[in-house]
Amino acid sequence: MHPTNTSKSYELTQAGDRYFDGLVDKFSRSLYQAPRGELRLAMLDYLLPQMLHLTGQPVLDVGGGLGQLSAWFAERGHSVTMAEPSEDMLAHARAWHTERSAAGAWPPEQLRYLAAPLQSLLQHAPGPWPLITCHAVLEWLGEPARAVQTLASLLAPGGQLSLMVFNRDALRFSNVIKGNLQKALSDQLEGKGKRQRLTPISPVTHDEMCQWGAANGLTMKDVAGIRIFQDYLRHPPAQENEQATLLALEKQYCRQDPHWRLGRYLLYTFTKPEADV
Repeated sequence: MHPTNTSKSYELTQAGDRYFDGLVDKFSRSLYQAPRGELRLAMLDYLLPQMLHLTGQPVLDVGGGLGQLSAWFAERGHSVTMAEPSEDMLAHARAWHTERSAAGAWPPEQLRYLAAPLQSLLQHAPGPWPLITCHAVLEWLGEPARAVQTLASLLAPGGQLSLMVFNRDALRFSNVIKGNLQKALSDQLEGKGKRQRLTPISPVTHDEMCQWGAANGLTMKDVAGIRIFQDYLRHPPAQENEQATLLALEKQYCRQDPHWRLGRYLLYTFTKPEADV
């Protein structure tokens, strides 16, 4: 079931998830054509090669959105299957990827697409997969813990899972800085998922990620914070040299305690133990 885009109202699916049909332009404008989106992509470009063992292995990109992460892996020689439930998002990603492929960024056969939600991937893309990416997805699901169980089931023994989640603790801190004291005190931080605002319906804590990973037999190998400073600046950097300095700061402290814990996003690498012989 896809949400409708009538009267600027957006409904959750029957599973309680938020899809993004009708919001491609807002996503592109708010998340990727703005400084915060540029910083997020720059930090992924910096961190993924450090946090993952990349050997050109096949990748399942779950909830691939506008296709940036799938393109990142395709450019580096990986065969990528991008799964995305929003038809609008998938169409945008296909068109952009086609342009990039035609320009020689990667062979067209390197990317394939699945119009499917995470919950159906055990049927549509069972794998097992040596590398799964699932970035900024869990916070838009009604049952994020169950999603981790599904992802663990899709992962091959010895495989790696790259998870990026919207940090509930950072959301609380941000609300305090903005003066939303009662909202922070009552801990009513979740978005409703019914309008264009992009406050996640299920922001996640680090403790939850630890618990969900362990419950599914996964080992947490690494964690980093993304946008650990940017969202709290009173005056975002306007000059190019200031932006470069901020990026250097983010890189320097993104894996240092306590700074990573207040990243707007938390980026994890989980691994699945090798099968017993």
